[in-house]
Amino acid sequence: MNNTELKSYMQSVGQQARAASRIVAKADTALKNQALIAMADAIVRDEQKLLAANAKDLENAHAKELEAALVDRLTLSAKGVANMAEGLLQIAALADPVGAISGLDYRPSGIQVGKMRVPLGVIGIIYEARPNVTADAAGLCLKAGNAAILRGGSEAIHSNQAIAACVREGLHVAGLPETAVQVIETTDRAAVGELITMQDFVDVIVPRGGKGLIERISNEARVPVIKHLDGVCHVYIDDQADLDKAIRIADNAKTQRYGTCNTMETLLIHAGIANEILPALSKIYLDKGVELRGDAAACALVTQMNAATEEDWFAEYLAPILSIRIVENLDQAIDHISYYSSQHTDAIVTENYTRARRFMREVDSSSVMVNTSTRFADGFEYGLGAEIGISTDKIHARGPVGLEGLTSQKYVVFGDGQIRQ
Repeated sequence: MNNTELKSYMQSVGQQARAASRIVAKADTALKNQALIAMADAIVRDEQKLLAANAKDLENAHAKELEAALVDRLTLSAKGVANMAEGLLQIAALADPVGAISGLDYRPSGIQVGKMRVPLGVIGIIYEARPNVTADAAGLCLKAGNAAILRGGSEAIHSNQAIAACVREGLHVAGLPETAVQVIETTDRAAVGELITMQDFVDVIVPRGGKGLIERISNEARVPVIKHLDGVCHVYIDDQADLDKAIRIADNAKTQRYGTCNTMETLLIHAGIANEILPALSKIYLDKGVELRGDAAACALVTQMNAATEEDWFAEYLAPILSIRIVENLDQAIDHISYYSSQHTDAIVTENYTRARRFMREVDSSSVMVNTSTRFADGFEYGLGAEIGISTDKIHARGPVGLEGLTSQKYVVFGDGQIRQ
């Protein structure tokens, strides 16, 4: 479609989303849950259709020689289909935040003042690969009373449209407008430029993808953006760690999956235990094909390790590459994280309660963990049902963004004839 047709198409999408948002905002919980359950049923029923659509996308991805991390995020398995459906059912089981009133209190004038949770309105979500985002985003936006405009990457167009059909079916079953969730049908990148500037129709943009995409949207958007740029995640192994526990955690945080934003990219090890734990950990990594890049102290202990550059400490590899640094103490570990972290997810492994408390208090990231893998930084694992994304912003929403993050609050005031004197 030409530029005029594209603008007209996006304007139509925006207008329909705005109209649908008013209907969804006042829909009761039972109706929204009915739609979510119907979506889940359709996804389970259409598993083979979804996998066949995904196979087309994977075939195209391999033909275009897309990078391995992108192909990994694009891949949809039978388990992935089941997880999409389960995520929708979990969202249906969650308490509906819309309309909840908190902090209601009497003022000296006799009025009562509180805050009511309300939908944001129309949410535009721009994402790469990950077909599951289509279902997760649709479900979360709907339960929080919002309409959604979803723009997936061209590499996942067949998968996204197949999932979108299940979403529309669920909305239809519940008698809600199918335009409450719209998946952009064109792969033209100019559609993104239109979406992020439609101030009349879109209330917030959530980008999910690579750093380049998110930087572009942050720079060009004319509507508010909920975002994170990088997932430079750290695990610090303290000299008072349980070493067996530390090895399991550090292995899982890096190798359970390479292409995710909550995968560990830098491992910090206390100098007091480096001789004991680093050789064992390095063997695990090397056996799994992970390239190791370390500081001088780490390289001295593992001959197969390459020297790390300054850029490595800032790197989000999204690949089987790991940076390793040996630090003298907890202070040096926290200093390193403070300087190089992207404030996404950072973890400490220690049996020392005081140090764990210090780490949790002083590390300024959206998720801070003690004695567990960074891979748990995920809306599904946090009990949010699913997530719209992980925010490293500090205003409005931070960390995995679930239902509450997709709502705002307005003041509500109850009186009985009071007038201001």
